[in-house]
Amino acid sequence: MLTVVNLTRGEVLAGRVEPALFFWRRLRGLLGCRLLSPGEGLLLEPCRSVHTFFMRFPIDVVFYDEAGRVVAVFPGLAPFRFTPVVRSARGVIELPAETLARTRTRAGDLLRFEEC
Repeated sequence: MLTVVNLTRGEVLAGRVEPALFFWRRLRGLLGCRLLSPGEGLLLEPCRSVHTFFMRFPIDVVFYDEAGRVVAVFPGLAPFRFTPVVRSARGVIELPAETLARTRTRAGDLLRFEEC
């Protein structure tokens, strides 16, 4: 488990982020989940694009680069949508909808990943 902190804004994005670092876990993603609770998230790495096909709820999506800098955000990505390919991304964090608004996270912010 990881905690993801937005150093630029001084905000915790999520305190319980599950890394999905292997192919099958990344492929499954959040499919089948009924809900993503506040403070939870899923980290997909490597990843440059995501989709929400067959999901039941919207999510906030944060793409970050090798340095942990946010390179793109997609707030409130509804079910049955997809993001464009973000070529500069190393990975992505999927978060509950409204997390980006609450934490004021935007492109250019610096993230820190801490082991729990």
